[in-house]
Amino acid sequence: MPDLVLSEREGPVLTLTLNRPEKRNPLSLELMRTLRDRLLEAAGEEVAVVILAGAGPAFSAGHDLTELRGGDPAFYEEVFAACTDLMRTVHELPLPVIARVHGMASAAGCQLVAACDLAVASTEARFATPGVRIGLFCTTPMVEVVRAVGGRRAMRMLLTGEPIDAATALSWGLVTDIVPADALVEATAALARTVASASPAVVALGKRAFFEGLGLPLDEAYERASATMCANALMDDAQEGIGAFLEKRAPVWGGSRAAR
Repeated sequence: MPDLVLSEREGPVLTLTLNRPEKRNPLSLELMRTLRDRLLEAAGEEVAVVILAGAGPAFSAGHDLTELRGGDPAFYEEVFAACTDLMRTVHELPLPVIARVHGMASAAGCQLVAACDLAVASTEARFATPGVRIGLFCTTPMVEVVRAVGGRRAMRMLLTGEPIDAATALSWGLVTDIVPADALVEATAALARTVASASPAVVALGKRAFFEGLGLPLDEAYERASATMCANALMDDAQEGIGAFLEKRAPVWGGSRAAR
């Protein structure tokens, strides 16, 4: 059996590629667990950004339907718990995660794109939550997709199962960038390098604060954000960055120790 998730490192950027191209990279139970483990391993290495990609003609077709046929309650609970665990790992990882999308991202594959912090898509990419067409409503994909595109747009995707094109995905907020197919790899790598050039410690703090603040009432959101800004200002990297700007030089990032 080939490795379900391929790893390729270029400097501070790690690319993890779903590697079941002949099946359009379905998110089997084993693949989801492998991807989660690779993400957690990346957090313990000198990696600043993770790119998620798919081998072959598509990003991901979603859950592996051959696994979902004829299962018992315990198995279904295991599969969807693993899916939830994977998506939470993407959110909670102290590294930015960028989806690099070509071809189709369907059902749980679309969910994975929506869970990522950023997403770069080929102009040929398509996105769908078509579970309703086979009697399995995309309820778990809905959790991520509705947060990315809003209620009415998500409901249209969920009720019709019809795919949206890359331009629509961009205008709806499901992806952050679209580029021609032949520019996808380099454009995603360039974005990753830009993100990786910032302080990893500060980016980790900012990503955590971003998700903690979602959905909070305005006053509470400001209270938490202000406390985070104070903690951020005390970090060595913040003091280094401010000094570098004032001195008109490139910053030299260190770690996450608080400045005194």
